[in-house]
Amino acid sequence: MELKRMKATAEEQMEQSESKHDEEDEGPTRAKRGKPEVVQDGFLRPVKLSRGDLYKPPTADELNQLKEAESLFHCSLLKMQMEELLKEVSLSERRKKLIDSFVQSVTEQLQTVPQTSEMELSDLSWLSGGVKVPFVLVPKAAKGKFHMAPPISVTIIGSYPLGTCTKPGISVDLAVAIPADVLHPKDALNQRYPRKRAIYLAGLAQHLAASPAIGAMRYSCLHGNRLRPILLLSPPGKDSSSFTLRLHACPPPGFFKPSRFHPQRNNIRTDWYTGLGSSHEPPTPHYNSSVLGDMLPRAHLQFLTAVSSQCAAFAEGVALLKVWLRQRELDQGVGCFSGFLGSMLLAYLLSCHRVSNTMTAYQLLRNSLHFLAFNDLTENGITLAKGPDSTPSLAEFHTAFQVVFVDPSGHLNMCADMTACTYKQVQHEASLSLQFWDDPTVDGFHALLMTPKPMIRTSDHVFQLCELVKLQSCCKKLNLLSELMDHSGNYVLTALPFILSLLQRGLGQRVRLLTHSLTPDPEVSILLDAPKYNAQPPLSFGLLLNPEQAASVLERGPPADSPKAEEFRQLWGSRSELRRFQDGDITEAVVWEGETTCQKRLVPRQLITHLLQLHADIPESCVRYIGGMLDDVIKVGREVCSTGEEESLKVVQSYDDLSRKLWRLEGLPLSITSVQGAHPALRYTQVFPPVPLKLDYSFFDREKLSRSLVPHEVKPCPVYITPVKVICHMEGSGKWPHDRVAIRHIKAAFHISLGELLTQHHHYTCQPSPTHLDVWKDGLVFRIQVAYHREPQVLRESVSPEGLLIVRDNAEAQALEMATMQRPLLTSTLHGLQQLHPCFGAVCRLAKRWLGAQLFSDDITEDTADLLVASLFLQPAPFTPPGSPQVGFLRFLHLLSSFDWRNNPLVVNLNSQLTAADYTEIKNDFIASRESLPVMFMATPNDKKVSIWTKQAPTVQMLQRVVMVAAESLKILEPQLMDSSQIQDVRVVMRPPLDPYDVLIHLSPKQVPLLSQAVDPPHATFSRGILAGRVANTGGALPVIDFNPVTHYLAELRDAFGDLALFFYDPYGGTVIAVLWKPKAFSPLPFKTSQMVARRVEVSGEEAHTVPNVEAVLEDFRVMGQGLVKSVEPRMERWVV
Repeated sequence: MELKRMKATAEEQMEQSESKHDEEDEGPTRAKRGKPEVVQDGFLRPVKLSRGDLYKPPTADELNQLKEAESLFHCSLLKMQMEELLKEVSLSERRKKLIDSFVQSVTEQLQTVPQTSEMELSDLSWLSGGVKVPFVLVPKAAKGKFHMAPPISVTIIGSYPLGTCTKPGISVDLAVAIPADVLHPKDALNQRYPRKRAIYLAGLAQHLAASPAIGAMRYSCLHGNRLRPILLLSPPGKDSSSFTLRLHACPPPGFFKPSRFHPQRNNIRTDWYTGLGSSHEPPTPHYNSSVLGDMLPRAHLQFLTAVSSQCAAFAEGVALLKVWLRQRELDQGVGCFSGFLGSMLLAYLLSCHRVSNTMTAYQLLRNSLHFLAFNDLTENGITLAKGPDSTPSLAEFHTAFQVVFVDPSGHLNMCADMTACTYKQVQHEASLSLQFWDDPTVDGFHALLMTPKPMIRTSDHVFQLCELVKLQSCCKKLNLLSELMDHSGNYVLTALPFILSLLQRGLGQRVRLLTHSLTPDPEVSILLDAPKYNAQPPLSFGLLLNPEQAASVLERGPPADSPKAEEFRQLWGSRSELRRFQDGDITEAVVWEGETTCQKRLVPRQLITHLLQLHADIPESCVRYIGGMLDDVIKVGREVCSTGEEESLKVVQSYDDLSRKLWRLEGLPLSITSVQGAHPALRYTQVFPPVPLKLDYSFFDREKLSRSLVPHEVKPCPVYITPVKVICHMEGSGKWPHDRVAIRHIKAAFHISLGELLTQHHHYTCQPSPTHLDVWKDGLVFRIQVAYHREPQVLRESVSPEGLLIVRDNAEAQALEMATMQRPLLTSTLHGLQQLHPCFGAVCRLAKRWLGAQLFSDDITEDTADLLVASLFLQPAPFTPPGSPQVGFLRFLHLLSSFDWRNNPLVVNLNSQLTAADYTEIKNDFIASRESLPVMFMATPNDKKVSIWTKQAPTVQMLQRVVMVAAESLKILEPQLMDSSQIQDVRVVMRPPLDPYDVLIHLSPKQVPLLSQAVDPPHATFSRGILAGRVANTGGALPVIDFNPVTHYLAELRDAFGDLALFFYDPYGGTVIAVLWKPKAFSPLPFKTSQMVARRVEVSGEEAHTVPNVEAVLEDFRVMGQGLVKSVEPRMERWVV
């Protein structure tokens, strides 16, 4: 089931059909037990089996498979999923034939390369047809002679002959051996060999360009290494995108001595590179490893072939490891953990008996990840070399490289270009994968191998270095001339390790992991010059934050008299200062700006820009920080911006104070057993939390009896004051009546008593009513609702005419139980989740703001949205729990758009109460009762079978719409966040497409009380009856509570025309109500006088039918909304009636 949801490219879909075709041609690969099916009329017919065949005991092979599935996998499904995935990524026989044919054709073409006369290396006049050399020729001067000649051999290398080549992005490698007379033994010096190699490739490109058997040709680099350009060839015609042939120019075997490329030796002279003499020549390990890499691919293939021949599952194990790396974007680019490294890692584990030759692909993958998770190659490198001989030691490799993995020759570090941060990322991902692999409550296969992990959705914060040319001055400031020579002038790769080291020191405990993007391999036409080093996407860095320390505004250093104080001052420069703390210590410290939580979340930005400017000469204008770009849509306050955390905290503190005072009240007939909050603001998830208000009494009229404030007829709608709901449970007693009406009367009496006591003891303004008690406190309104625990049961009970007691569930009892029991419990649970994960509330607010803006608030309710977000924190696999609102929101959109709502329940394991057995029970019950369950099924510890939060909504159609809009929003938002060249307007995903709707009701902004919360608030503002200044804690007239004309208008529309249309509205300041006609409502109905509401009569022949009277309905929209509705816009081009 899961594999059906793979987002396959068009190429993969074609491949699937090819695979099926191949399988049909090849016939069955394994014999089936029993008699074969009989083919009649072209169809397979079942045959009758004897009793012996039907009840035949399983074979030894089948028993082994069953035992393996039981011991290695959670269930046989996981085993089948792995097998299906391997089929999906392996090459079909048809594809292999295409590749073999193209390789043969190219090989024949290469044998006919014409020989040219010898000339100076710098003379490129012989190249014709506009073909360029794929090399940055700096410095230009280079000694040596060159002539073109046919290759002495053409050999297939890499993954294809090894059988580990996988889809998508099939690449086949061809090693073209340069003739020995073209090269010189001293060509290893001063880039002579890499230049000859590049010129030789240009000569091959010029020759092949005239061949009709070859399609497109481009230059690229092997894993981004500019010293190792390659020529990419595509087959002609319709197969041009099915695979790519990569030509590698290599020296003939044994031409250079490997000892010449010892990591401590120098092969680029300072006087040649700079024109300045030097008494000391620095080592050039990276340059040396680039040349070595060209010398050893055939030996590597022989080694891997020998190893794989001893392990039957080797190719499948490598394939799974490649899929794992690709989903994490670790397998391509400069310094990547390539598929070749994955193959070598498995070979290492096999050669040192860490894994057995008889292990399955599943076991090989698991052991590989275990090795990566628990072995740090930045500290303790590994080698495939058998004996020490004259090869460099691991210690010598460690002095030259950050990550060490030595090949079988003992001379080449295969991880030469990998940074320590990249390997730490591989370690982190491997460790994370192992954590959820054995968790039976997690869909391990989907999380491990099917979920992509782009940086923007994985890292909590991301920042980019945009103007890469500035890294030239960075190299100069950091005095990196030797390293620049080693990287042949590539200042981006030269500066990167030092920038990473600087950031690691500065960020310290604030981050758990620092990652960076792997520069993609450049691809250019053979007619274009080699791209400059800064001709690449911006360098992106990802921060996985430590939530406990990331937002701290204080960087406390060592004591003033400590030897480390000078080092601290050197790191932070002028920002470091001596400070005395309350414990009496005087230490160095750095204090960053930040008052509110959303400002403190961006402290890493201040820190990073300061360090880069101070030490790397990179100005702040070159740093693009992507961490709080989405905060604007939920910000409140003008003087000090906040995303709602401080406002929510004030509400919670005021509620806690009210709760304590309710507990202490004396004089009630029954004691209070619990006081529970039941409002999103009390779990920090209200999109715009209530703020304490100081009222302008002159703006309102007065109610005659109670002197409460009421709206003024001619003035704008007053400020909307949301009541914070509080459930107050009273103790059980035999005096409680058993009649539902009597219970309501008793509750009303309690509301009156509570109001009198709160007014008497605490001077609060109170307004009791039969259903609740409103309390005006601290500029906020709390709505207290008295509850009796047996009332839902009383509502379920009724007495039949025969006097029998009947207990039947009903909507009224369910609604009361949800309001007085389920929602308070959910509120307290999510409040606890907020304490564990500080950004939980902000993610909820962003998610609900998006749902409201896209007009989905009535379909995905507040409680449902909060539970959806909670699932991201409680079961984040394959990620870590979100550490910022931005990444949490992106994962929310991904969850909505990618989760298989039809076939799976979403289990939200609140407080970790559910066990593996509970998960199995929920899944089995879900499958058994799927048709009768809500389309969006969410299970919690207290609701395993019903999904009470989604029982009423959404419908199938609305869920489909939500999924589609979420996918489109993610598709727009992620590239925009990562690409500075796009228009930077994150609010675009908050603007709903209004094209699908039939009628738009435009509202008067003056009468929309929440207008300031709109996605695009208007410049004009209206007075809403509030004043600036300090809010009184008690007293004052009772304000206008819970008055929103738009909400009342919507309720009336749905009540009057709910059978004709659906109504959609953004509750956060929307000024448009979108109307969608129900198609079935326009079907003609037989004429009945009882069904003439909003309908008109049409007579055809002798029959009279009624159809909706659209003109009258539109007029009713205007009349019902008089004073609120500005205009009604029918979109007749959309109507299909």
